[in-house]
Parts: sequence; structure tokens; C-alpha cells
Amino acid sequence: QLFYEEFKAVVSTQSTGEKRSIRSILIGPPGAGKGTQAINLKESFGVCHLSTGDMLRAIAKEDSPLGKRVASTLAAGELVTDSLVIEIIEANLQSDACKIGFMLDGFPRNLVQAEKLDDYLDGQSEPLNNVVEFKVKDDILVERIAGRMIHQSSGRTYHEVFAPPKVPMTDDVTGEPLMKRPDDNATVLKRRLDIYHEQTAPLIEFYQKKGILRSIDAMQSPEKVFQDISVHFKQ
Repeated sequence: QLFYEEFKAVVSTQSTGEKRSIRSILIGPPGAGKGTQAINLKESFGVCHLSTGDMLRAIAKEDSPLGKRVASTLAAGELVTDSLVIEIIEANLQSDACKIGFMLDGFPRNLVQAEKLDDYLDGQSEPLNNVVEFKVKDDILVERIAGRMIHQSSGRTYHEVFAPPKVPMTDDVTGEPLMKRPDDNATVLKRRLDIYHEQTAPLIEFYQKKGILRSIDAMQSPEKVFQDISVHFKQ
């Protein structure tokens, strides 16, 4: 954590004038470390982190027309439509938290969503300026996921072997209990990876042709991954 605080101080002292808006997408398979990096990038650059899954679950709890629509869709086990996800993304992008910039996580998942997102951002004269791909070998992901523990409210992640908490199954910061996701097992993960690769391959090609894809070796240390992403964010 000290590393990220020191980096944040450097960014603050080097900044001159108005910060350039960061408009980014984080793409990577489950267990690639997007959540961990998003927390540190958000703190260091002041941009918002929009995780589609987190937003849908939060909205489903709201007593609003949109909340009721999302809740009924999720309760029925159906996929949320592209238009509804776009509506949610647009609403969040207009919030004060996203004025400096944003990172999208879990969206877009297909070419239709990518094209709709481009249309919206182009209409705002704020096109994407980078798409960060987290590259990790599948066998490494299975090893990572099997021992993963999560602090649900903050998104902090731990690992039984690689990054254990100071007290077993307890968050270091709040002392609250950690949880394991029910789908964090090898069998489910392999299926999720198959789906991820099938869905993501066209997106990677799409953003590569636009010249904004930045591929990061996410098998490096978290500090090195953070440094590599930060280089692209500062460009």
C-alpha cells in the first residue's frame, strides 16, 4: 500500500493545470487482478471505477423504476439487455464522481455493446483513449481463483497463499469477515474462461484496429502491473 501512496504523491506534485480526462476500459478474465488495480488507479488518478456487475446489484436494491426493472430481470435469471446496460452506464458517466475520467470494468462484453458505447462517447466528444487488456495464462488464473477471498464492500482481495490477510478470513482494514464467491472453483472457472475468450476475442481485435489497445502482462507483481497501466493513463 505504501508504494501506491508514494506514487499518488508523485502524480499530485507533477500535475500541472487541469488533469486530462482518462476514458478507459479494463478487459481481462476473472482472477486477472482488475479489481485490485482499479482500486489503486481510482485512488491515484481520481477517476471513477464502473463495474457493471456491482452497479446492477446496487441498482436492483433501489426503490426506483430502473431498480425494479433490473431486480426483476436478475431474479428471472435473464441477461440484462444491451440497451439497459447502456442506460445505466450513461447515467453513471454523468455523475460528479466521473468528471475527471472513468474506467469501465465488465462492459462492453460484445461488439454490439462496444459500438453503442462508441456512439454515446462520440456524441459527448469524449471517445475512449485506451483499453487495457490484462493478459494471464489460464492455468495461472485457476490457481489464483481457487484461493481468492474478497472483502465485499470495498472490493479488496486476498489469497490464501499469495496475499493472505493478517487474520484468517478477516479484512486487514476493517476487521470485517471476508467471503469466497461460490463460483470461485476450478470447474466453474474453466467454463467462465471459455466464455470469456469466445466473447473477448472480437473486442480485442476491434480495439486493436482503433489503435487504443494496451496489453499488460498481468502475471507480474501487482506493483509492476500498476506501473505499466499508469504509463498509459498518463500519456
